[in-house]
Amino acid sequence: MNFQVEWFDKLASTNATLREQFFQGLDLGSGHIIAVREQTAGRGRQDRTWYSTPGQNLCFSLFVQTHAELMAVPSLTMAVALGVNEMLRALRIRSAPKWPNDILVDEKKICGILSERVENPALNKKGIIVGIGLNVNMSSDEAEAIDRPATSMLIESGRAENLQETLESLFHPLDHWIGKWEQSGFSALREEWTEKAGPIGKTLTVHDGDIKKTGTLAGFGDHGELVLQTAGGIETIWSGDVS
Repeated sequence: MNFQVEWFDKLASTNATLREQFFQGLDLGSGHIIAVREQTAGRGRQDRTWYSTPGQNLCFSLFVQTHAELMAVPSLTMAVALGVNEMLRALRIRSAPKWPNDILVDEKKICGILSERVENPALNKKGIIVGIGLNVNMSSDEAEAIDRPATSMLIESGRAENLQETLESLFHPLDHWIGKWEQSGFSALREEWTEKAGPIGKTLTVHDGDIKKTGTLAGFGDHGELVLQTAGGIETIWSGDVS
């Protein structure tokens, strides 16, 4: 994958900017990245805000050109999560991916990923935009002010990092895991994902709006969907917050 990065000092949302470029008909190839030093209106799942002050966190969106169908989007998110996790583990940060789109360290969120499929019929072009928010230089005081448990590379390692260098350190693992996904979808990720995000048999509670389901992890489906063994039998779950 040929990564091409556009850096901005300030944007509302890297996903929104990349989506705008796509529908303007710009010639975007796989690996095109929009990165920003300050994001003012980023969003996560269920429209949660992902705000980044200047130089604090790494916020970027990656375009993957693909004709993969909508059902393949979750597994691309997982491939990206495995790539980010590999980079963090190389720095001896004890991270692990969490279904469906987070990376945690000791149950504290260090990275969130949000993917969306886009299609421009006029150009016969399809793809997936993957937005990544990685807490790099967030302080302990800033993390404690968030309404959910959070951490950062700075908190875990004691070292401040350069955002541009951090992004570049992700190129190799992202290329590796996205390449595996392009070849075989979730089947190429299943073993690594299950090992890192499991174990099988772990007790889970999944919240999706007002719906709450509790059971044990039975595995993952053909497209990365969570398979939960509940008292009433096997449940297949495509989205939700896991605790």
